[in-house]
Amino acid sequence: MTKADFSQKTHAGFVSLIGRPNAGKSTLMNSLLGEKIAMVSQKANATRRRSNAIVMVEDTQIIFIDTPGLHEREKVLNKFMMDEALKAMGDCDLIIYLAPVTDSVEHYEKFLKLNKKNIKHIIVISKIDQVKQEKLFKTIASYNQYSEHFEALVPVAIPKKVGHEDLLKLITRNLPESPFLFNPEDLTSELVRDIYAGFIREGIFENVSDEVPYESDVIIESIDEESHVDVITAMIIIEKESQKGIIIGKGGDCIKRIGKSAREKIERLSTKKAYLNLQVTVKKGWTKDVNFLKEIGYDSAK
Repeated sequence: MTKADFSQKTHAGFVSLIGRPNAGKSTLMNSLLGEKIAMVSQKANATRRRSNAIVMVEDTQIIFIDTPGLHEREKVLNKFMMDEALKAMGDCDLIIYLAPVTDSVEHYEKFLKLNKKNIKHIIVISKIDQVKQEKLFKTIASYNQYSEHFEALVPVAIPKKVGHEDLLKLITRNLPESPFLFNPEDLTSELVRDIYAGFIREGIFENVSDEVPYESDVIIESIDEESHVDVITAMIIIEKESQKGIIIGKGGDCIKRIGKSAREKIERLSTKKAYLNLQVTVKKGWTKDVNFLKEIGYDSAK
């Protein structure tokens, strides 16, 4: 179907991916899209801002909204992240609540209290390939006591795409009749610079341990597009002077690994060569500085 095919009924809507940190929201969105556009990390709280992916299923356009994990608010940055998730919950047509199969239903009970507008939702039990069937059945039974609250429950194994087709069918049945909201050929409405910044942050999470990834961020300063190569200049922001040496590494080996990881992801998405110029700067206490957070794009920081 092309953008001009409005003679038959179409459906479209926003579907927010909600769950605790490290539930697999970004991984699921990338998998359903068939392209990597959102950063993924085994470490919790890697996602900080909302991002989206546009998935076409016949006459239905699904706009998935990836969100930061539901967690306790501490620093100003964490409050922003939690607010991002809550806004996504209130501003969508359907919620996908992701729950790892090993999770307690207490997390789901907290979600029900946060879903103040009672937006209809589907429970997705993730990581089912990591447990035996007996555990999966027990988990499903524990959620069935809340069946009056959810539209459906779908077990998925994201790496193997188990449950993906069932999930997409259920989503299409729960979205309103509407013209397409975006060009059907688009993968996302995100800015390229935001996607690239996410890839660099993912490189930091992959190659640096302890608190450094959580106290770092990335600003894309420029993207110079040439015929065969994109030249990208980015600034890595950290909180402490001691973290600069960790990010750079002995002889620059760590920042080279970060750059290599990000460059490979950028090139897969852009299908062009990329040259990445990474710089590091120290901004003490930036995760608590409301004005600075707003300056670098955390608009609702407070």
